Parts: sequence; C-alpha cells; structure tokens
Amino acid sequence: MKKIAIIGAGVSGLTAAQLIKNKTDIVVFERESKAGGLIRCERVNGSLFHTCGGHVFNTKDQQVLDWFWQQFNKDTEFHKTDRNSVIFLPNGQQIPYPIENFAYLLEESLQKTFIQDLLTMSKTNSQPVENFKEFLQQRFGDTLYHLYFEPYNKKVWRRSLADVPIDWLDGKLPMPTVEEIIYNNFNRVAEKQFVHSSFFYEKQNGSQLIVDRLASGLDIRYNASIEQIERKQGKWLINGETFDNIIFCGNIKDIPHLVKGVDILSFTQPIEALQYHGTTAVFCEIDANPYSWIYLPDDKYEAHRIICTGNFAVSNNGHIPANRITATVEFTDEISQDAIIDNLRHIPLRPKYITLKYNQYTYPIQQKNTREMIASLKRTLSAHGFYMTGRFADWEYYNMDAAMAAAKNISEIIKS
Repeated sequence: MKKIAIIGAGVSGLTAAQLIKNKTDIVVFERESKAGGLIRCERVNGSLFHTCGGHVFNTKDQQVLDWFWQQFNKDTEFHKTDRNSVIFLPNGQQIPYPIENFAYLLEESLQKTFIQDLLTMSKTNSQPVENFKEFLQQRFGDTLYHLYFEPYNKKVWRRSLADVPIDWLDGKLPMPTVEEIIYNNFNRVAEKQFVHSSFFYEKQNGSQLIVDRLASGLDIRYNASIEQIERKQGKWLINGETFDNIIFCGNIKDIPHLVKGVDILSFTQPIEALQYHGTTAVFCEIDANPYSWIYLPDDKYEAHRIICTGNFAVSNNGHIPANRITATVEFTDEISQDAIIDNLRHIPLRPKYITLKYNQYTYPIQQKNTREMIASLKRTLSAHGFYMTGRFADWEYYNMDAAMAAAKNISEIIKS
C-alpha cells in the first residue's frame, strides 16, 4: 500500500485524503492547530464567525455533487436557499444583484445613459479584451462601469482594473449578452444561471461542519513544522518519515525552500513574483435585513462587502438581539482595528464590532503567464510523485466546489 503525505488540512487536503484513504496509507501535515484553512469557523460568544468570507456549497459538477452528498445528509444537515444579494449605492439606493438586470430601478438619467450604452454595444462587434477594465466596459457599458463595477472592484483589487488580468473570471460573474440584459429588465428576471444563485448551507456550525466531517478518521499531525521535503532514493522524506507520494495543498510560495532533491531552481523567481491579496474579516452585529451578500461600491469607506451569515442559519446568531444579525464585513488586505472602527461608523446597517481575523493569503492574482509557469512546475514535480492542488498551490481562485473537483482529479492519479 502506498504511503502518501498530504500537506495542508484545508478543504483540498481533506477532500483528497477522504478520496484515497481506503487505498493508501495517509498522513496529513497541518501547520495550524486546527483543520479547515479558509473555510474554518469559530464560535464567539455563541455566534458563528466565518473567519474568512462566508462559505456556502453548490456546484454544477455532478461528480462533486454526488460525492458531497455521500458525506452529508442533505435533508437533516443542510437547507437550500436562494441567493438574495444587493448593491448599496452611494446615494442610499439598494439595487438587487446583478445590477445589469435591475437597471430599470436606477434614476432616470442613469437609465437613459445605460440605454445609450446598450445601443452602442449592440452595434459594436466584440473585441478581444486584455484586462478586467476592458472586459467590464465591453460587457456592461460605461454607465454601470463607473457607477458600480469600477469603484467596487478597485476596493477589492486595490489597483487599476486595467492591471487586473481576466483569467480568473470563468464562472465568477454572470456573462449576459445585450439581448439578455434587455429581456431581463423588461421581464424583471433575477439572475438564475449563476452557479451560486441558490446554495446549500449547514443548519449547524456552518462550513466547520464540513471540516469536522472530512477530518474525521484521518491521521492529521497538527502544529506540524516541516523544514524540507526531500527526494531521496526514489522516495520522499518529511521529518524522518518516508513517503511514496506527496499531495501538496499548501502555498506554492513555500515550495522553492521546502523541496530538495529535484531541480526547480528556475521556478524560484516566478514563484516569488506571484501576487495576491489578503482580507481582514470583521465579525459584526448589524441591523436585521433579508440579504445574503451586500456589495459596497461607496468610496466613503474601505469595506467592499458584507456577508450576512446570520441569515444563512438561525443558529449562527447566538445571543444577538432579535432585530439584529451577525455578519462579516470584509476589507482587502490588513487594516488596523482603529481604522476598522472608524470605517464601521460610515457603513450601512449600523455594524457593531465583535472581533476580526486577518488572512494574509485569500485571493491569488493571475498574471499572463501564471498558469503556464505552474503547469510546467507541476510536470517537473509530478514526474517524481509530487502533486499539487488547492487555491494557493494551483494559484487559482477556487470556490469550495472547484477545490474539491481539483482534489478529486489528483486522487484519481494517486489511485491509478
């Protein structure tokens, strides 16, 4: 039986471990004291805090869906709900998401300029786009770009949108045609094709339920300090233990100094050059509302969205007063507690600070040659039985279901 080392006990590592545990001998190494990575949750005064974002489950991948429901009881452990997201514009108006489907709600002057945008777009052949700015302007027009897409996304990316590549977009945004935008506005059609237009959410403990279930029965070495992963005599050595294969679900930036015995020197500089953003997740109490996600383009504060996790499950709210719910207010990169408190004074729904968690690595940023470089690194390492999967191993903006799908692909290689 093969002996496999899995580096990282986030959703990717746990999924891979569960998929191969019956055919291999597995050890999972986790540097933190708990499993879960980006989908970890904590209870704070009885309320559930998603320490990075607000993770929900849905997928269009039937294999992932089938496997997931083999691990959980859909009826007793989860409930399904429709996405109810909204954009809070600077003038105080609340426009349902996605904004292009609800342009009929905008003030008259904006409606007129948006109609002119649509007419122009309908007469113009689509051109290849080189960056996120060009994509947004070509797809949605200048009116919505300046009203919402630019100010919101500049908060998220903290750079000119002309400097943001477009490789990460697949499946992340609705991609309507001009005809679809017009039809949706005439017929008051909400977005139903987007993968998370509805989602499943745990009745108790949020995504921590997924972590705990997938970690169950595994040999996980917590607080693991790995100095190197050495290829020697056809095997891999970690902390004195010998393994046949490695499944690396950590951060690719650690690979150049960890991996010994395989020549990957040429990858050191491009890996060091990879860019990313972190997030500061601020757990708050806010006014009760019917929303799931609230998008915040207003430049009077730095936060870009509110995730109303208190609406995902009643059990998330703990002892919060009846007219209030819990939520996560999200900021890009690190922000001081004093700056957070100042920001909260200007944010809608009267957020009251509870606690925060800064995550240094949250959003990988793709550059033009990122995927090609990582694919080459994978070919080099896989020839020696070293495989990579996960958001920051693959440097891909995976949602939970995509991370599971990628882990499944690696598990098939290991089992073959």
